[in-house]
Amino acid sequence: MTHEEALKLLQAYVDGELDAARAVELEAHLAENAAARAACEGLRGMSAAIRAKADYYVAPAAFARRLAASVPLAPEERARRRFSLPRWLPQAAAFAGVVALAWVIAIPAMRPGEDERLAAEVLSSHVRATLAGRSFDVASSDQHTVKPWLSARLPFSPPVADLSAQGFELTGGRLDYVGGQRVAVLAYKRRQHLIDVFVWPGEAKPANATLDGFNLERFAKKGMSYWLISDLNRNELGDLARLLAERSTP
Repeated sequence: MTHEEALKLLQAYVDGELDAARAVELEAHLAENAAARAACEGLRGMSAAIRAKADYYVAPAAFARRLAASVPLAPEERARRRFSLPRWLPQAAAFAGVVALAWVIAIPAMRPGEDERLAAEVLSSHVRATLAGRSFDVASSDQHTVKPWLSARLPFSPPVADLSAQGFELTGGRLDYVGGQRVAVLAYKRRQHLIDVFVWPGEAKPANATLDGFNLERFAKKGMSYWLISDLNRNELGDLARLLAERSTP
């Protein structure tokens, strides 16, 4: 990769929009090129400053619906809508049946369309943030720092729990978008495993699944919907979900 090619990719890299292969290639170039690293850090600093100081406004519901309707459907979404359930299942079994069937069995409580879409968005956000090294916008292990920072930028106040005594270190928080709305993401760490806890107002039945090698836990407490995702083993991720449910105090 040339220096010019790297510079063209930096913005997408900082925003977490590069695919995994391209991100790895760019990171190898950054490790060897001080000028490219400096440019990357400059972009990250500017991005952090915008997120910290820019005013945020909630789009009117009608505008959000029009905007969502104007975006072309992804190929897989078009395919999902094109086929009815009886026709889709045999094809999934032939081409991607193991993953799809495991998903259906693991999360019987999830709605086939909406909840699977939200789970896919949560997974994509976690992977992008991990690859880009942007697990948090505000770095702190203090819940009294993370909670006010998030509350000032969201139309709700997400519960934030300090669980370091239980082996789950709070490392910070960030803003993200899931299901067309801004959500809070709490970043925890267990040994070398990163855990993202997505929080937004809503109700959800408890459920869990494994998706593309990542474990996912979902529950709702006191009007808040929680989605946990990590490569941490299922038992320990379930422990974190139980601890968060016990500590949830909006």
